Order: sequence, then structure tokens, then C-alpha cells
Amino acid sequence: MNNSVVAQAAESSLSQSGPPLSFTRRLRAMFMRSEPLRGYSLLSPTMIFVLIALAAPMVILITMSFWTQNYLDFDKTFSLTNYAQFFEKKIYNKILIRSVKISGLVTLFTVLLAYPMAYFIAFRVKKNKLIWLILITVPFWTSYLLRVFAWKIVLGYNGVINSGLMTLGIINEPLEFLLHNPNAVIITLAHAWAAFVILPIYVSLEKIDRSLLEAARDLGESAWMTFVRVTLPLSMPGVIAGSLLVFIPTVGDYVTPTLVGGPRGIMIGNVIQSQFGKTLNWPMGSALAVISMLTVTLIVCAFLWFTHAARKRIA
Repeated sequence: MNNSVVAQAAESSLSQSGPPLSFTRRLRAMFMRSEPLRGYSLLSPTMIFVLIALAAPMVILITMSFWTQNYLDFDKTFSLTNYAQFFEKKIYNKILIRSVKISGLVTLFTVLLAYPMAYFIAFRVKKNKLIWLILITVPFWTSYLLRVFAWKIVLGYNGVINSGLMTLGIINEPLEFLLHNPNAVIITLAHAWAAFVILPIYVSLEKIDRSLLEAARDLGESAWMTFVRVTLPLSMPGVIAGSLLVFIPTVGDYVTPTLVGGPRGIMIGNVIQSQFGKTLNWPMGSALAVISMLTVTLIVCAFLWFTHAARKRIA
């Protein structure tokens, strides 16, 4: 109502000025009258930046994936050779499947560890919740590389865990399975991305109407069944959001597998990085990146469909 009044006032003031409205004045009047147009004008700088920073590199990456490498030059003839090599060489398939498995386990363990923390802050902390939320972000005050190196020291052959267990006499020699394997990658990534799951789950739990929980208890439900039938379903948006925030980026992570994974913890991100770096086969690296993105997209779509169907069934 106010916007229409402003637009009419602008038109009347412009019409009372005497001469016919110019194109600029008509455009201004139309701009004042249309709320969607004003909204798009505010979004346009961001949309332009997104197109330049995201869409353009994606187009280049997809285009390059259909080229081939000819020593130091690119053969720009359209070809599916790179995609054929991916399916012919089983090592690429195994590494991609391993990456998806590791990311899935990281997501699962992160959610299982993050949910109790978010639940505690949302339902048990009565004062100074902001301090608890700030404490959750404390690890992000340091570099990601420093956190990975810290876990490398903790899990190392002569690290904190092995040294402590040997001092206590629990083991006679250091445990070799703690580092340079997928387990080390899962532990490090779960710690690194925990805050990205805690915060969305906390927001979902905080929005739950407490009267619904009281009604469930008044109807005779136990604390556990109240959680299963009321709290958990209502907090699923946060769980889904946190899961996606962890799963999508960890599939392509290559820093953590390089430092703590070893040969058995190599992920698809390491292969893509080597194609662009050591091998200098950019078209093959582009094809691997495109295949990884398509795989992640399909998994995410299937996950969203499954969770949507499950929520409708529960409702």
C-alpha cells in the first residue's frame, strides 16, 4: 500500500511539472511502482558476481573436459576420450567410490557427534548461550592446515595417543592404524566440519515450540518417545542442512587426505589436483571434476528425495 502511494505521488509530481514524461522519468515511475523490479535491482550486483565467479569457471571446466592433452598443447577437437578413460581405468572408479564412502562416514559421525551438543545448548543451557556458540567456533580461529597438522601430531606413530597409551602400559608398541589411512581422514574431517553441523541443528531445535513437547508428555509419552516423535522430526531441516554442508565439500577435499590419509586415504580430490599439477593433464582433470560434481549432485538429489519421502510418511 505504501509503495503504491509513493509511486502514485511520484507520478503525480512528475505529471504536474508541465511537459510530457521523458523516458527516464517513466522508467523511474515504473521502477517505483514495481516491487519485484526493485528487488531484482538489489540482487543484480550479487547475481553478476556469481555469474562471473562461478558460472564462467564452470563453463570453462566443462568445455575443457571435452578436449584432449597433446603434450603441452590442448587439442580442442570435441572428444569423449577423457570420460572413456575414467570408465576404462578402474582405479578412478575405486577412488571416487572411496571418496563417497569417506564423506558419507564423515557426515554420519559428524551428525551423531553434533546433535547431542546442539541439543544440550538448545534445551539445557539457560543462560549465556552466545558464549557456548562462540566456543564452538573457537577451532576456526586458527588455520585449517594447523588443525590438520595438530591431528597428525595426535595420531602420529610417536604422537599423543601412542605415547600416552605406552606410558600407561596399555600397549607395548605404537599403533600403526591411527594415521595414514581412511580412519585418520574421517576423524580429522569430522572435527574440522563439526561446527557446520552443530549450528544448523541448534537453530532447528531452538525453533521448536516447547508447548508441543509438554503436550506429548501430558499425553503419556516417555522422554525418549517424545524425542523420537516430536523433537527429531522437527529438527530434521537442521540435520539435512548440516549433512549437506559436510558431505558436499568433503568429497573433493584433498588437503586432509594428503597430510593424514597416506596412500590408502587418497580421495578423488587428490587425483584431480595431480592432473592439474604434476601431470599437467588439464582436460582429464576437468573431466574427473565434472564426473565428481555429477556424482555428488545425484547423491544429494537422492538424499533429499529420501528425506522428503520419509518426512511425509512420518507426518
